[in-house]
Amino acid sequence: MSREQESKAVFLSADLHARIEERARETGFGSVEEYVTFVMEEVLKDEGEGEQAFSKEEEEEVKKRLKALGYLD
Repeated sequence: MSREQESKAVFLSADLHARIEERARETGFGSVEEYVTFVMEEVLKDEGEGEQAFSKEEEEEVKKRLKALGYLD
């Protein structure tokens, strides 16, 4: 298994897990793990490291998800 595919466990309170599970379902994610991975990748993304900007399609997907989360009108 490559380093990128290796998984590690993270423990959350049952209450927080339930809240994330509900949010994941409302926003079209397939699982809590998929939602948390997406959110953490977005939070940890460092554009100053020479990464390319979002493609137009990626930008629209991020906007769509942020809107579904209530962060954009």
